Amino acid sequence: MSGFGTQLRYWRGVRRSSQLDLASAAMTTPRYVSFVETGRAAPSRDMVLRLAAALDVPLRERNDLLLAAGFAPMYSVAPLEAPLLRRVDSAVSAMLRRHEPFPAVVMDRSWNLLRANDGARELFTQLLAPEPLPDRANVLRLIIEPGPVRDGVLNWSAVVPALLERARREAVGGVLDADTSALVDRLRHRRDVAALLPDASIAVPPPVLDLQFRLGAEELSFFSLVSTIGTPIDVTTQELRVEAFFPSDGQTGDAWRRISGSG
Repeated sequence: MSGFGTQLRYWRGVRRSSQLDLASAAMTTPRYVSFVETGRAAPSRDMVLRLAAALDVPLRERNDLLLAAGFAPMYSVAPLEAPLLRRVDSAVSAMLRRHEPFPAVVMDRSWNLLRANDGARELFTQLLAPEPLPDRANVLRLIIEPGPVRDGVLNWSAVVPALLERARREAVGGVLDADTSALVDRLRHRRDVAALLPDASIAVPPPVLDLQFRLGAEELSFFSLVSTIGTPIDVTTQELRVEAFFPSDGQTGDAWRRISGSG
C-alpha cells in the first residue's frame, strides 16, 4: 500500500471511522483529515502519530504510515534475543520454564513458532515422529494441513473452525496482517476445511475448546491460555503471544507426566 493518504483512508475504513470521528479523536478538523487523505496537506510527524493512535493502528503499520509520510520509523523491530528486549526475553523464558512439564510455546502474529519449552517439544516430537519439528513451523499449518500433527488431533473437525476464528479474533489490533490474512484465506478455501465452516455457528460453543490428541495408546485433552505484553512499545513485543497448555482432566495430567518422564 503506497501513499500516506491511501493508508490513512484504509485504516479509517477498517475502524469504520468517519473523517469527523477521526478528526475529533486526533484533535484536528475534518477538513484537515480530508486534505491529508487527498494529498493537499502533508501531516507533521506528530500528526501522523496522533492519527495512527486514534485509529489504533498496530505498531508495525504505524512505522509504515511514518515512512509513507516521509519520516523515519519510530518503533523498533528487534529479535526477542536482542539486548533491547532483555527483560521481555527473561520473562518469556521464565513462563516457558515454569509451565513444565506441560507444553507452552511462543508465537508471532502469523502463528509462526518462535520458541517451545521441553513439554511442547516433546508433544511435537511425539506427533511428528519420526520427522523433526521444522525450523520455521507454523502452528495453523501444522494443525490444519494434512500431516502427522493433524492426524493426531482427535477433534480436528471441531478445532479447525474455532482456530480460524481465533486467528482473526486475536489478530494484533483486531486486523490480520497481509501475510496472515493470505494464509487464513488459503486454509479456509481448502475443500476439507470449507466443508466444516458453514455449520460452525450452529451449535452453542463451549466456554473452552479442548484440543484432543492421540499419542500412541493415550488420548490427551488440553486447553490453553494465551498471554500478551500489556503495554508494548516495540513491534516484536506487541506481536508476541505465549500459549500455555493445561490438562483438561486428571487423566491427561497423569498420562502426560508419564509420557514426558516427569511423573
